[in-house]
Amino acid sequence: MNFKVGDTFSKDREITDELIRRFAEVSGDYNPIHLDEEFAKTTRFGQRIAHGMLGGAFISGVLGYELNVRKIVYLNQTMKFVAPVFIGDTITTTAKIINIREDKPIVTIETVCVNQTGETVIKGEAVLMMLD
Repeated sequence: MNFKVGDTFSKDREITDELIRRFAEVSGDYNPIHLDEEFAKTTRFGQRIAHGMLGGAFISGVLGYELNVRKIVYLNQTMKFVAPVFIGDTITTTAKIINIREDKPIVTIETVCVNQTGETVIKGEAVLMMLD
């Protein structure tokens, strides 16, 4: 493996109406909190929010493509959704290597998504197996 504990990888993505609608189509999650402005106005958020798992997809993208090793298999991912994501937000997804097993090609990675104001919206941890 050509990386070490402390290495970080990240990518920024803007949340758009189109992105949310495309994710709804792919996932089959048509919850009106994500798609219906009038409905969303009646909720505690007062507006539409992005699917939480859209942020999960951003994490997958960073791990699957931004890591300089593209031969990985996801073994585990935890996620805690700590703040809503709104249309117009820019989400920075960062993966930081926190452990590399010496006996196996298994890497533990801290995964965090923050919005443009620096507020954490998702935090978690991934475990990956590196392939030969």
